[in-house]
Amino acid sequence: MQKSAIGGYTIIETMIAISLFIIIVMAGMGALLNANLLHQKSQSMRSIMDNLSFIMEDMSRNLRTGFDFQCFDASNPTLSPATLGAARSCADGWAIVFEYANGSSSTFTDQWAYYISNDGKIFKSVDGANSFVQLTPIEVVIDPASSFSVLGAEPFDSNADEQQPFVSIRLSGKITFKDVVTPFSLQTSVSQRLIDI
Repeated sequence: MQKSAIGGYTIIETMIAISLFIIIVMAGMGALLNANLLHQKSQSMRSIMDNLSFIMEDMSRNLRTGFDFQCFDASNPTLSPATLGAARSCADGWAIVFEYANGSSSTFTDQWAYYISNDGKIFKSVDGANSFVQLTPIEVVIDPASSFSVLGAEPFDSNADEQQPFVSIRLSGKITFKDVVTPFSLQTSVSQRLIDI
């Protein structure tokens, strides 16, 4: 008489199969969690870059519709209500002050200002340099080489200034987010909308 063999898995084969399944699932979960972390970091970095782009757009829009530009460079080291004055150009400034679109050129108390601080932040004032608001997030540090350049800011003079006011903004620096440092460089140029030539 023959004995019939009953087929099936032994306990050892079952344990090996379950162990392999767990290893594959754990590797897949690690990859999924890593991809999610990378996505969150890229979204945060994108948010910071969008913030910088918004700051550049804000400055460009306001400068385009403004007038009576005053550029502050090394020869004008202080920005305060007392230092505001006549329109002036400069090639490498750390601050720019101007009359906004609906401002009055007869008073300096309504002038707007942007400046790059020594600690690498951009600040804005809308009350004649009396109070300032920080525009850049804490993760952004603007390089000291960044600058405002203003050409043709002086009033029209047929013998000297025959140029429409033109502003260039150059910003470079780094973004530090979760121990990752990302350099950036932004530049834009703006011409005054009002005809002054």
